[in-house]
Amino acid sequence: MAKRKPIVIGVTGGSGSGKSSVSKKILQIFKGLSVMLLQQDSYYKDQSHLSFEERVLTNYDHPFAFDNDLFIEHLTCLLNGQAIDKPVYDFAQHTRSKEVIHQESKEVIIVEGILILEDPRVRDLMDIKVYVDTDDDIRLARRILRDINERGRSVDSVIEQYTQVVKPMHHQFTEPTKRYADLIVPEGGYNDVAIDLLATKIKAILAHEVE
Repeated sequence: MAKRKPIVIGVTGGSGSGKSSVSKKILQIFKGLSVMLLQQDSYYKDQSHLSFEERVLTNYDHPFAFDNDLFIEHLTCLLNGQAIDKPVYDFAQHTRSKEVIHQESKEVIIVEGILILEDPRVRDLMDIKVYVDTDDDIRLARRILRDINERGRSVDSVIEQYTQVVKPMHHQFTEPTKRYADLIVPEGGYNDVAIDLLATKIKAILAHEVE
């Protein structure tokens, strides 16, 4: 029998919207299957040619910050059943790490990131597109906690970056991609009804795939 082509589920929304919670719940639901997560955050451009002072000024919420060519190349490889060496981004040093993570292709590929629906080349590779819709104040609170605990940031630096860059970039680039979504999920991972509907749709696609 011909090998089944992987199913690609895109999960997007603003920073701190709950994308990761939704993705993790899908991973949990399908833990008995061959499933993986590919995060757009891994594909920020390498900036090792810049000074640290220049790298600190990077606007991580602008489409230009991402190496979409490599992202698309890797996603295409996974769709063709080929393994990839996924890049690792060092947020403390504001550049790509020298390390990579070897990743085999899986039956279900969850693609997560703030701008995965912005590039039509990426959108066209997805079977289901999900937008996680969460209020700005909730997203800020979540971002403060994440960046302090996981990325060694100060409260002041997180708030300054959010108000001057993250929020305006969200409304300029991320929120408009909501129109491309097949499913809009308010309140992220706390919306069990929407996640159950999404899981049902994924199961239906899997059931109808020709082996």
